[in-house]
Amino acid sequence: MSNKLPVLRLENLTKMFGDVKAVDNVNLDIYEGEIITLLGPSGCGKSTTLRSIAGLEKVDGGEIYFRTINSETLQPISDLAVRKRDMAMVFQSYALWPHMTVRKNVEFGLTIGKRRVTKAERESRVVNALKMVYADELIDRKPSELSGGQQQRIAVARAIVVNPAILLLDEPFSNLDAKLRIETRSEIRALIKEIGVTAIFVTHDQSEALSISDRIAIMNKGRIEQLGSPLDIWQKPENSFVGEFIGEANLIECHVKETTNGSAVLCLLGTSDCFKTNQTKEIWPNETAQVILRPQVLEISQNIDSSHNSIHGRVIESMFMGTLEYVVIELTNKKNITIHRKIIADDPLKKGEEVSIIIDPSQAYAYGGKYKN
Repeated sequence: MSNKLPVLRLENLTKMFGDVKAVDNVNLDIYEGEIITLLGPSGCGKSTTLRSIAGLEKVDGGEIYFRTINSETLQPISDLAVRKRDMAMVFQSYALWPHMTVRKNVEFGLTIGKRRVTKAERESRVVNALKMVYADELIDRKPSELSGGQQQRIAVARAIVVNPAILLLDEPFSNLDAKLRIETRSEIRALIKEIGVTAIFVTHDQSEALSISDRIAIMNKGRIEQLGSPLDIWQKPENSFVGEFIGEANLIECHVKETTNGSAVLCLLGTSDCFKTNQTKEIWPNETAQVILRPQVLEISQNIDSSHNSIHGRVIESMFMGTLEYVVIELTNKKNITIHRKIIADDPLKKGEEVSIIIDPSQAYAYGGKYKN
């Protein structure tokens, strides 16, 4: 994508709330037709970034650039009013007007300003937008007569009916139950790809981000910690914050015993229980490293065998979770980790049992310095 001109560019974007930097010098290029997600914990600046793009927040520094269709140049838009930005937004609360029917809600954007069109065209576009979200049979209902999932569909129809260059979605699935959320995000991704609109999606839910995005920007304390495809972020976390935030992860501290050409020998703090890794970043001998170990890739051996790349501990809890057993193990330094183990009916683990935890050197991510919380 780096050889293409972005449709939207954030350059040193900064937003203050009093003495707090909600958005801290963010730089980001967004390309035509992609779905990019701003992902991070509550208060990390993702929604403020989105609202700044929409024009709902006045930025305190930096610039937002936009490229119109068929243009070869980016133009600054941070001083443009909301109505002059070629964007549409789906809010977390859906923000449907309760006194209006679905028809009136969806067509509203086509009745004002430069987006105003004739009555006949409005009718055609409204019906088409509702059909795209499988909600055309709801056209004469009011929001109070709709379920949460139906309201969400109407909010999306209202946004896409104006044919925006960029679609902004702020936690759009947060009010839906778990099953409906999974179904809806799949449908919305398919719809966005079908109409070819560029979409910026905000969520704190990593499963949503991983399933719907072309690229993900992980945010923390107003900054972007890592930008990449879902697979890259999952497999190659940039730092300990990203590694722990994306997916389930055990974070342990280790003493760096030795390093050689990108590999290292690490020992649990305060012990001689050591293992090897070949996934290291900025670690040095005799210092402390933050290590990410994902529960899905760790193996448990009931044979205490030092021939494997392993550390040791004892079982303190085991929970049945359908096809998996969630095992909590106390390590030799008294810290706990969790492992997802396939159910083995004839070989159950017993509480207090001593075990080895076998570690794949390519799946142990070690980072120097303190944990970035």
